Amino acid sequence: MSKSKHLLSSSLGKKLIMSLTGLFLCTFLIVHLIGNLQLFYHDQGKAFNDYAYFMTHFTPIKAVSYLLYASIIIHAIYALILTIHNRKSRPVRYAMTNGAANSAWNSRNMGILGTVLLVFIVTHMSNFWWKYHNDDVPYIEYRTDLSTQETTATELTADGFSEYTKYTDNGVEITKARDLYRQVQFAFKNWGLVALYVISMAALSFHLIHGFKSAFQTLGFDHKRYAPLIRFVGIWFFGIAIPIGFAAMPIYFYFFS
Repeated sequence: MSKSKHLLSSSLGKKLIMSLTGLFLCTFLIVHLIGNLQLFYHDQGKAFNDYAYFMTHFTPIKAVSYLLYASIIIHAIYALILTIHNRKSRPVRYAMTNGAANSAWNSRNMGILGTVLLVFIVTHMSNFWWKYHNDDVPYIEYRTDLSTQETTATELTADGFSEYTKYTDNGVEITKARDLYRQVQFAFKNWGLVALYVISMAALSFHLIHGFKSAFQTLGFDHKRYAPLIRFVGIWFFGIAIPIGFAAMPIYFYFFS
């Protein structure tokens, strides 16, 4: 037990925790992006609103969400601890050492990138997660003719909505839901918020390009057989494709919705 405590309190132990929580957050990014891509469906937000309800009410996913929140907090705390420890270990900052000159910019500025992302997460949660969970978004009713698959949407008042419902009446599927899609549409008409999202996704790109590779190195997957694949996935998938996917959403709603 004492060995385990010593490992977790050591610099290596902290890096292991950072690596594991970081990789878990990477898997979340994939799931979250897949769900958010439903914002691009031309169905007046029905698919996205169904997805939002499912993600917030399906018990296994709700349980994983608490693990997600804990991982974000733990990842941020341990990043701060390691940053402070590293600065104390090198109290005198040289103008330019060979190591600093040869290291990548993102590897030397993970603290700055992480701070930008933390501000982004708080802003994102307050605009969408908090409003959705506190009933501070519009309400909508969808009517889908099952024979033609044509869907019409009508905004509901608070009096006309109690909770998410879906049922069929005379060949028409009726869905009543909180309209998070409309909240997204409204929020991304704010150019300042759009700019914050785009800048944050650039920060996410730099953060993941270094962090993804470093996580596997910390876990011991630094063999020359695996390194090229890890580097490829870290750069092209997590460093480029995922941030572009997330950044495309606010840009789309600001200019085209």
